[in-house]
Amino acid sequence: MSARSVPPTRSGLVRASAQLGRVRKGRELLNRKREALITELFRSARPALDARQQVEERANLAYRALVEALAVHGEQTLRSYAWPDREIELELRHKQVWGIAVPSIVSHTPIQRTLTARETAASSVGPAAAQAATEFERLIELVLEALPKEQLVRRLGVALNKATRQVNTLQLRVEPALSAELSSLKGMLEERERDERSRLRHVLRRRERHK
Repeated sequence: MSARSVPPTRSGLVRASAQLGRVRKGRELLNRKREALITELFRSARPALDARQQVEERANLAYRALVEALAVHGEQTLRSYAWPDREIELELRHKQVWGIAVPSIVSHTPIQRTLTARETAASSVGPAAAQAATEFERLIELVLEALPKEQLVRRLGVALNKATRQVNTLQLRVEPALSAELSSLKGMLEERERDERSRLRHVLRRRERHK
């Protein structure tokens, strides 16, 4: 609503005042949401950081096991041990955190397998290769556990940035513009009332002179 779109009338003044009130109320609601998002972000950050640290530690173990397997078996032999690709099925459930849809993994296909589950005879695969495979399967399990936690933190961060931008826009641009518009309307109406009172006094004086 711009000053040119609001008629300089009492009803226009009421509409402008009501709009400013709605904007202030909206900013207050956004501020409360922003504070709640900050609280939730701090609460969720530690589990996400811990999960990422576990992933990094497990990744180091897995790659050390792979390097050892390469040293023991050689690249060609290790490639010959490669198991066929397989699909991992995930069951996802979305939960709402302050209006933000966050996926969580309810269940998934078992990741860690025995040599029998891999349809491989124990005698045909060296222990170093089997250990490397096990370490990477453990790594995948930790990644699946960490993903929802990190996703939550990222989405909370995006929502927090959005809420902050909205609050700043309302507080620094919209509210000042509406306040200035309201002051302008009040000034115009007061000036009009003064003019009307002046004309009325002038009319009354003329009548008095013609009596």
